[in-house]
Amino acid sequence: MKKLLGAFCAWMLVTLSAAAEEGMWTFDNPPAKALAEKYGFTPEPAWYDALRLASVRFMDGGSGSFISRRGLVLTNHHVAVGQLQKMSRQERDYVATGFYADAPEKEIKCPDLELNVLVHLENVTEKILAASRDLTGEAAVKARDAEKARLKKQYQDERGGVADVVTLYQGGEYWLYGYRKITDVRLVFAPERQIAYFGGDYDNFTYPRYDLDFAIFRAYENDKPLEVENFLRFNTAGARDGDLVFVSGHPGRTSRLYTSAQLELEREVGYPLALDFFESNLQALRRYAQRGPEQQRRALVRIFGLENARKAYLGMLQSLNDPQFIKRQREAEDAFRRMVESRPEWKKEFASAWDDIAGVLSRHRERIKRFSLEGLRGSGLAERALSMVILVGELEKPDADRLDGYHEAELERLKFNLFSPAPVYRDFEALNLETAIRYSLKHLPADSEWRKILESLGDPQQAAEKLCGETQLVDPAFRKQLVEGGRAAVEKSTDPLIVLARRLAPLAVENIKWMKKNVESVTVPASEKIGRARFAVYGKAVYPDATFSLRLSYGTVRGYPMNGTLAPARTTLYGLYDRALGFAGRPEWELPARYWERQERLDLSTPVNFVSDCDIIGGNSGSPVVDRSGRLVGLVFDGNIESLAGRYFFDDTANRTVAVHAAFIIEALRKLYDAEDLADEIEMP
Repeated sequence: MKKLLGAFCAWMLVTLSAAAEEGMWTFDNPPAKALAEKYGFTPEPAWYDALRLASVRFMDGGSGSFISRRGLVLTNHHVAVGQLQKMSRQERDYVATGFYADAPEKEIKCPDLELNVLVHLENVTEKILAASRDLTGEAAVKARDAEKARLKKQYQDERGGVADVVTLYQGGEYWLYGYRKITDVRLVFAPERQIAYFGGDYDNFTYPRYDLDFAIFRAYENDKPLEVENFLRFNTAGARDGDLVFVSGHPGRTSRLYTSAQLELEREVGYPLALDFFESNLQALRRYAQRGPEQQRRALVRIFGLENARKAYLGMLQSLNDPQFIKRQREAEDAFRRMVESRPEWKKEFASAWDDIAGVLSRHRERIKRFSLEGLRGSGLAERALSMVILVGELEKPDADRLDGYHEAELERLKFNLFSPAPVYRDFEALNLETAIRYSLKHLPADSEWRKILESLGDPQQAAEKLCGETQLVDPAFRKQLVEGGRAAVEKSTDPLIVLARRLAPLAVENIKWMKKNVESVTVPASEKIGRARFAVYGKAVYPDATFSLRLSYGTVRGYPMNGTLAPARTTLYGLYDRALGFAGRPEWELPARYWERQERLDLSTPVNFVSDCDIIGGNSGSPVVDRSGRLVGLVFDGNIESLAGRYFFDDTANRTVAVHAAFIIEALRKLYDAEDLADEIEMP
């Protein structure tokens, strides 16, 4: 019994962590006890509600917040950059030069940006489980999917907006999240890329930092600025060292509750393949960028995104290859499994789950790998063609029988993206399609039907240039016409990308169905068992893995030991100019001209960036950092290099969230960008 108790304590220490600040908590289950015990802070429900309703999800990836009564939305420049790129042309590069609409009529509508605000939370676990209670395997998975689709459609019909069914605790709980949806979003302000990405890829995932990584949009409704009741007021004094702060945002994905078998699959299959793709795509994009200034403009954002992803994935893979991490994870898992097996009722219900997952992943590893390769990764136009062909086929089925992503409740969002009016560049699309073809041919086995179809195209470069040069899919009206024409129109189309997609679509659909039948039919119920086992052992004292759904993190403003010295809690404008001068002539650390021309206007003691030990991951970019009063003191834009392992565990001694200080945003708007009216609106009482 002593050994069992010791094992359980070891598991609890690893899972719950000695650091109370660990956790990406759902708003239905905030860390109220920890906040009260450690900080003497007990927010009322209205505090959580106000923060939740002021938080915004960017559906093209990232987070944000309302910061004025008239619908201003704050996020990062690097979250906004995709829309900035789509608004730009050869003669006006808003990514490079920045943008400021000094009058409402000058605000530019985003071509395809959707914002979500979480307005409804409902635990639907019993409804999901009841739908498959007497079923097993593939039939159970289908029944759950059908019930999720029904619940989302019901919410949409009865309440409007849009809904997700969010899986928490690996299936231990299911929640219906209902969102207010906003698709009329207009750009108000963005600084120059050079100051938003100061330090470039060298400084990415590092600290100390000196970035002005922010952008401002405005939400509209019925062609008028959206009137917002819940928004965040700025506190430019910021938070002092040791002060309690909170992050409200949408972390993308963590794997802290994964089994050893799932982590091994990521380490041995997922990450190596992804890193190879990043590298091959980067090489192609850099060659493309050398063709001229316009090609450089088109490729720049994608290059930065891939460099960011590569750096992040290398850090995560390093964690998975760390013997100490693997040892700790396995010990924790073994301790928990022994705890489950200590009671007959737990053993009977839950004990087989880990072996079930390990067995199916081992048996089907090569097919799972092939599934990840049989696609047109990174080729936007070709992926649209594939989606269109699949869509017209799925529309002929009852809603309950359709593939995920094609249910009635999901069609509006799907079509919003398919018919985007954003510019499409044929030569850039050809480059990305060529890269996708070469990547698949490099890794797929000879017996892959997908590979055989791609080989039949001939030389990848010539094939991609011909397909993208002759297709009409660059025209959003043509894409819409094809989809509205249904299967008949798509089957008759002679468009070369549609012809290719017609050959590939049956294989893509077959792959999805195979995964559900042979993998998900085992891993989903097994994961649900592990989730229920966690609740049986220690209730909801732990937080679920991140799922790009709204979460609350908390911590304190503080520096940390670094490279034999200490990293300060904050940096200032003095440091920004020092770093620029120290790297004189290096483009990554050049300052825009206005920063030199207007230097004497600035208070150089103004804080620029700061760090806290809040727990974040990718997707939190653009999240507000707020104080106890719910006032905005900062804007999350990065983590330090030590935080890259945060996908798998949190270390409060080193993991840090890096944020733009609220004071820097206001100082820059007023003294560098002549945006007094915008600053006044933000600081309006």
